[in-house]
Amino acid sequence: MTALGPFETAPHLAVAVSGGADSLALCLLTERWARAKGGRVTALTVDHRLRPAAAAEAAGVATWAAARGIAHHTLTWTGDKPSAGLQAAAREARYALLGEWCRQAGVLHLLLAHHLDDQAETLLLRLGRGSGVDGLAAMAPVTASRPVRLLRPLLTVPRSRLEATLTAAGQTWIDDPSNADDRFRRVRLRRLMPALAAEGLDAARLAATATRLGRARQALDEAARQVMVAAVSLHPAGFARLRLAPFSRAATELRLGILAALCRTIGGGVYRPRLERLQRLLEEIDGGGLSRRRTFAGCVLVMVGDDVVVCREPAAVAAAAVPVDGPTVWWDRRFRLCLEGGSGARVAALGAGAWRDLRLGRRWPAAAGACLPAVYDDFGLAAVPHLGFRRPQPAAPVVPACAFSPVHPLAGVRHCLV
Repeated sequence: MTALGPFETAPHLAVAVSGGADSLALCLLTERWARAKGGRVTALTVDHRLRPAAAAEAAGVATWAAARGIAHHTLTWTGDKPSAGLQAAAREARYALLGEWCRQAGVLHLLLAHHLDDQAETLLLRLGRGSGVDGLAAMAPVTASRPVRLLRPLLTVPRSRLEATLTAAGQTWIDDPSNADDRFRRVRLRRLMPALAAEGLDAARLAATATRLGRARQALDEAARQVMVAAVSLHPAGFARLRLAPFSRAATELRLGILAALCRTIGGGVYRPRLERLQRLLEEIDGGGLSRRRTFAGCVLVMVGDDVVVCREPAAVAAAAVPVDGPTVWWDRRFRLCLEGGSGARVAALGAGAWRDLRLGRRWPAAAGACLPAVYDDFGLAAVPHLGFRRPQPAAPVVPACAFSPVHPLAGVRHCLV
């Protein structure tokens, strides 16, 4: 745990606990470590409402935690579920629920129970997708992902050891039936592991390869940050300018990484764009610049002189309305607003029409203006903090602070343990 620090004095740590062997073992080990530091642990269970047994399993985790003096909360994924891409949507919803609980509770560290076998499977999955170095490095032990630090302390520990730890403690666990469902590619790959191990590709060796690639990723990230200092300008209104003169002098691998990071930051994405699409975009930029407006990974890219300007895509943000249910709102995974008197209001995109009416000579890209966060209430448009607009009558909510705070900062932090 020390290598995953720094930690505050008497740290309060959150642990994602499904009831499976890996997360139960992590919670027990973390609680022991935190208690020795004068800190405490809160166990968080997400009920995705995808299986009838999920609610009872979450209640079982709550009972288990209470018996050990560990605080516990169940977080529920409500609303409609997609008919396609359900696993990815559930994963995104899970991280959003966990992160928001940590933000509201003031918890800085969220621990996840991914282990050595998970790391090996992730490497194989990404190899099958044709991923580059960033993807093949798989999961990092430490990732800065607003509003928390994601910590994975078990990446060098095999699943069998975690199960043995629980067995020795007389602790049972829940086996998720989806872990044996051959509809999922990860499960099918897992069944191939014994045959791969017989050829020398066991989980430990695959995970070690991911660790080495993680070190390479760190070096590339640092080199990319040096290029971004000269090539990228971020605007507080949530758009960026990519200066092609310094950008074009960098190595191809660095430029691919910069494009991926830039589009994920501006687009509010959870995951990096696929390598094949990035390569096509870079080839077009290298071939003389973008010949026309491009949409990519939730962004709009346009040529302005010799530079590329990257904005949020208006069509992607049009439906991202968030009700104001407290003093702060995190909107579109990009902006954090503080509000006073905002009960019953909502935050949504300003829109192209209102941007034209309120721009007051600002020469920002139209797409960036249309995607600014705006506060609406029963009387209509109430406030646009970036434009200094607040409706005088009827009195509108006060927005004392509004900051560009993307889920993945442009120069994000990932640590690889060596």
